[in-house]
Amino acid sequence: MSERKVLNKYYPPDFDPSKIPKLKLPKDRQYVVRLMAPFNMRCKTCGEYIYKGKKFNARKETVQNESYLGLPIFRFYIKCTRCLAEITFKTDPENTDYAMEHGATRNFQAEKLLEEEEKRLQKEREDEELNNPMKVLENRTKDSKLEMEVLENLQELKDLNQRQAHVDFESMLQQYKDYEEQQKQRELEEDEQEMKAMLEKAQSRRLLEDSDSDDDPAPAPAKPFVKVKPTDILQEVPEPEAKKPKLESWERSVGKLTHKAKLSGLVTTAKRKPSNGAGSRDVPSGPGAGSRSADTISGDAALPCGSRTGASSLSLLGAYSDSEDSKSD
Repeated sequence: MSERKVLNKYYPPDFDPSKIPKLKLPKDRQYVVRLMAPFNMRCKTCGEYIYKGKKFNARKETVQNESYLGLPIFRFYIKCTRCLAEITFKTDPENTDYAMEHGATRNFQAEKLLEEEEKRLQKEREDEELNNPMKVLENRTKDSKLEMEVLENLQELKDLNQRQAHVDFESMLQQYKDYEEQQKQRELEEDEQEMKAMLEKAQSRRLLEDSDSDDDPAPAPAKPFVKVKPTDILQEVPEPEAKKPKLESWERSVGKLTHKAKLSGLVTTAKRKPSNGAGSRDVPSGPGAGSRSADTISGDAALPCGSRTGASSLSLLGAYSDSEDSKSD
């Protein structure tokens, strides 16, 4: 394998390099080289944009009768990627750049044109100062004024930067974070206090309900109904005030009917005797029987004929005895 990588060539002993014939090539001969577009350009034929850095297989030749300080100038031929139109540009060693010849227009030349304009103005100024000494003085005063304005602007910028330099943004952010943490802590404490207040209120309400249920007296057993005489209510001795149980507010407004059993014996129905005729009625006997019977008879007489039969049933409700004596008779 080592014999395939031999770098030296064999020269015979009778080798004479002067006997080698020289090739006579033309001076404007062309070479095929691989290059990239040196700037952005636009094809004049189809308007296709060719961007800087796009690779081409170009033909290279030496420009005849043109040089810069002994340096040759080369020309390159490329083809448009869309319409295959020929585009040529050449080197510009004076400006260390490339110059467009034909087939396309160069884009984004603002910076280059500005530099060229500055160079032209500088050259005109130098030529004018050489011939006019007063112009030199005017230009110097203008330059001094411009320099003073630049220094003032620079000083203002320095003051502004120093003013901003004293502001500590980290401390400001830290203070803001501390304020947010304090706000959150305060909100948590307020929520806890509200919860405690609600729990205490509910607990006090529960204790009050329990105390009210313990203070209520147990219901007394119902007394057996004892039938008493109607006149006993007149002889009833009232109980002392100290012995009366304490009444609740709702019992005071409504009240209690405590004398139902005693008042129930006041009204008694009269015993009716078997009637002998249609118009006969039982006449109650007793001390007040005469007065009551007269009242009923007078009431019946006062009523018209058609309404006596209906009113007689109502008049019977008033026929009652006042005592047990009437029942015994």
